[in-house]
Amino acid sequence: MKFSELKAGELPLISSYGNGGFRIAERRFDGSILLNQQGAYPWSVEQAADIKLESLSRILTPEDLASPEVLLVGTGACMVLPPKSLRDYSRDHNIAIEFMDSGAAARTYNVLLQEGRSVAAAIIAV
Repeated sequence: MKFSELKAGELPLISSYGNGGFRIAERRFDGSILLNQQGAYPWSVEQAADIKLESLSRILTPEDLASPEVLLVGTGACMVLPPKSLRDYSRDHNIAIEFMDSGAAARTYNVLLQEGRSVAAAIIAV
């Protein structure tokens, strides 16, 4: 799997989404994606039913000093509820988690990132 670390000062803003992928920091990423302030990473999840805590480990590691305050999860064309394991993890680690459709997750991620919030996102490509 390839991932893209960002240059110093470069925010991983989503400039477009759809057609099976994303454009982030002027680069095209095909498929679903994980994002945090450090970069953009491929995410093997293709449908909401496959979202598991383990699939988010790249952006949710307890020992990671950059653990997000907010995790946005884009579940595809429509919103679905998170699995119990993810709700429990977010409660136990004091991380706010918001599930929404992928378009809303992309837009909300950009807003929170530009506000300087500690945010991560896991978004299924549409």
